Amino acid sequence: MRILIVSQYFWPENFRINDLVEELAGRGHDVTVLTGQPNYPEGHLFPNFRADPKAFRRFGDVPVIRVPIVPRGSSSVRLVLNYLSFAISASVVGVWKLRRQSFDAIFVFQTSPVTAALPAVLLRRLKRAPMLMWILDLWPDTLSAIGVVKSPRLLALVGALVRFIYQRCDRILVQSRAFEPKVAALAGHSDTIRYFPGWAEGVFASGGSSPQPAPELAPYANDFKVLFAGNIGEAQDFPAILDAAERLRDRPGLRWIVVGDGRAAPQVRAEIARRRLEEKVILLGRHPLERMPSFFASADALLVTLRKEPIWSMTIPGKVQSYLAAGKPLLAMLDGEGGRVITEAQAGLVAPAGDGGALATNVEQLMAADGGIRSQMGRNGLRYGRREFDRESLVDSLEAWIGECHSARSPAPQVSFGRPVS
Repeated sequence: MRILIVSQYFWPENFRINDLVEELAGRGHDVTVLTGQPNYPEGHLFPNFRADPKAFRRFGDVPVIRVPIVPRGSSSVRLVLNYLSFAISASVVGVWKLRRQSFDAIFVFQTSPVTAALPAVLLRRLKRAPMLMWILDLWPDTLSAIGVVKSPRLLALVGALVRFIYQRCDRILVQSRAFEPKVAALAGHSDTIRYFPGWAEGVFASGGSSPQPAPELAPYANDFKVLFAGNIGEAQDFPAILDAAERLRDRPGLRWIVVGDGRAAPQVRAEIARRRLEEKVILLGRHPLERMPSFFASADALLVTLRKEPIWSMTIPGKVQSYLAAGKPLLAMLDGEGGRVITEAQAGLVAPAGDGGALATNVEQLMAADGGIRSQMGRNGLRYGRREFDRESLVDSLEAWIGECHSARSPAPQVSFGRPVS
């Protein structure tokens, strides 16, 4: 099938959509990606992209249509401009670049912002192709939770926009079952909703040999290493993580390793310095996804956190699936679905969201546990991940849903600017 992927974020940015595109193309589908210019999470265009944009026009054999956007920068104003610029640019420049192409389906990767789906809504109409949207972030709830939008009137307007988008989807895929009631209320029904969780990217698949330990962690080889990987943002609640680190500042042989970057990183660095935790909390910056298995292999426990907000309790953080695939025990400080998965898998210890004291207690408990117990947690997680988040089975389901939507659509010709293109 001819599938158009619409996503504000794409390679060389690290998002699970990269893995899905690779999988769909590997299955023989004719995939095209409409995306923006890479600038996440640092907030400025990637240097390699600026130096040679043409090198990023293909992802393997997949053509990548990039449209100009305002980089997200470090301020709220720039972030809003970033969101709006992709929606407008993809709806104008992107639609023009795709004017002679036809598609059997349009697939939207919808993390924040939901406005990234607007070009797909337009293309659905112009191309007369069904639209499937994978929701990883619930708006307007997310905007309220992180404090970006506080005005009830503005939140209501965003809710109306979300309702407009959901009601034009042929299938709505949700990463967590807890999303379903909210999505159904906005969509007006539940008929189009399907459960479609994330999975561990292919780089984490076991190939029979263990990854080489990350050399960056060699200085801490004899320490118990709690590793956090991914975005450093408001949702990850680093103040509570640092509360736990501060409680355990005198615990010998313990290091907190952070591999990642994000908008809140400068504040986190300042807070680490203020609390004099530089020797305990080590920030290693962002590294390519391909290197994550080596960092995970070098860790003793993998940390996942989300701030205490109703919206986050509905979410399964994407890193959970990757952590499970690493075969390491998990430490979590979150509520709801994410905590349920880890507890159900018997893959680690879960503290309530925002409770740095409980996290500190769990760290001490895991450090004191017999090595065999920790290894068993890792094996439990690996088995659970393979059973519940198997990529092959999930993409099989996606192919079936795309086929159903395509078959259900009218065979009328696709149009572009009022003229048939096929």
